Formats: sequence, C-alpha cells, structure tokens
Amino acid sequence: MELRTLGLRRTLTLAGLALASSGTPVAAQWVEDPGRGWVSAELFYHDTTERYDLNSDKNAIPFGGHAVSAAVFVTAAFGLLPNWDLWLRGSFNDLEFTDAAGERSTSGLGDTNVWLRVAPLAYLGVGVPFAIRGGVKIPSGDSPVDAEIIPLGEGQYDWELMAELGHSFWPSPHYVNGWVGYRWRRRDLESRKDPGEEVFFLAQAGGAAGRLQYKVILEGWDGGTPNLEGLQVPTAQRHYLQITPNVGWDTGRGSAYVGWRQPLSGQNLPASGALVIGYFGRFGL
Repeated sequence: MELRTLGLRRTLTLAGLALASSGTPVAAQWVEDPGRGWVSAELFYHDTTERYDLNSDKNAIPFGGHAVSAAVFVTAAFGLLPNWDLWLRGSFNDLEFTDAAGERSTSGLGDTNVWLRVAPLAYLGVGVPFAIRGGVKIPSGDSPVDAEIIPLGEGQYDWELMAELGHSFWPSPHYVNGWVGYRWRRRDLESRKDPGEEVFFLAQAGGAAGRLQYKVILEGWDGGTPNLEGLQVPTAQRHYLQITPNVGWDTGRGSAYVGWRQPLSGQNLPASGALVIGYFGRFGL
C-alpha cells in the first residue's frame, strides 16, 4: 500500500516538480562588489500531458493526467564584503493537476534558497573569475503527506556546494560561464523519505548585439536512489537534462527577456517545453 501511495503521490507531484527545474539563478556569475547587486524576477509557465517515466521513456501521464504549473521566482544577489556575495531566492507557485480522478490545485509560497559565494583566487591576486558557492534549500513550501494534495515544496532541507567558472571575451560582448555541484538532500522526517543526493551542472553562453541580448543555458542533474522507510526505491530515481535559449532587450539598468525551456531527457519528471519570461536589473551602480 505504501509503494502504491508513493506512486500516486509521485504522479501528482509531477506538477510541483516542474517548478524544481526552473528559476535557476544564472543572471550573473562574477562576484558582486560590496553594496552592489542585482534582482531577477522570472515567470515560468508549463502545461503538459507528458512525462518521463521510470524507464526514462517519454509518454502520456497515466489516467489522462494534465499538469499546469505557473510560478514567479525572485532571485537577488548583493555584495557583502570584497570577494563575497549573498544570494536569495523565493517563489510563489500555482499548480493544477487533472486526471480521471478529478482536479487538484494549490497555490502558495515554494521552498526558499540561500547561498553564500566567495572568489578565493582573488586573495592570491589571480583575476580568473572562479568562485565557490554553498547554500541551503529551506522547506518553506507546504508539503503534506497526502497522495491527493499537490505539494508546494519537497519537505526536506537540501545542502549544496558548487564550483563556478566564467570567462568574458571583452571587448567582444560575449561570455561563457557555468558550474558543477553536489546536493546533499536530507531526510524528510514527516514522510520518512530520503530522496537521494544529486550531482548537477549548468553551462551558459551569452552575449549582445547592440541592445539585443541572447543566452543559451544547458543544465541537468542526476539523482541517487531514494529510500523510503529503509527500503531502496530505484524506480523513483530522477535525472533531467534541458536546454533554454532566450533573447532579451537592454533597458538601460537591466534587461527583459523571454525564453523556452526544452527538456532533452529525464526520469520521473514532467516532459514538454515551458515558457520563461523575466527581468534582470542591477542596483548600487
């Protein structure tokens, strides 16, 4: 019965997990100077009747399932000390899932992320834009242990550490950057589930032609085997790979942009593309 409930909950959670692959804060890679920073607001909209199943095959969500996810992610970064900055991210989510059993919907705040970043090579006088970032995901979104309710969060703390590297082709207005990291996903005491740890990465290339801007983001993660009450559940593993091209327009102190997030492969996660609309602006200049 518990495994059956887990399967139903996993299907319902497809709507919520669509949001877990969004809102990636990639607007700036170089550590911010003290008193300076940026804010990014991003609208994410995903409407799908497809999923990647436990065999990584793309097919219809069972029982005529239809998931619609909308969220606004707000990310901010600001410099604390020379070579140190702080990042914060929160979200508001609106989720709906419909299948043969009826319609479920929920809305509210999602989980919160906090990161602290340092550029260690700067203390050695090396100008290479390398940074180390560590942080925690705080389970601030509701995550009831109920197969009939779509959770707004995942219910557990996640700790992560990543190495970041970037390069600017100045005076040409183009750049590349990215990171690779490891995520320690803590046990959810209420659901008694250990979701398994993850390796993740992101690579980005961008630039500008006058006021027109572009960037292409390739990102993904590979999850370990979840554990439910001491039982390994390899069929619940997750992995994801997606690409997001977008174009933007320089507004003077920031930029507005629109993009399309397209999954390339996955396991136990939603399929189909998603619309992304956002604005990135600086302060303290």
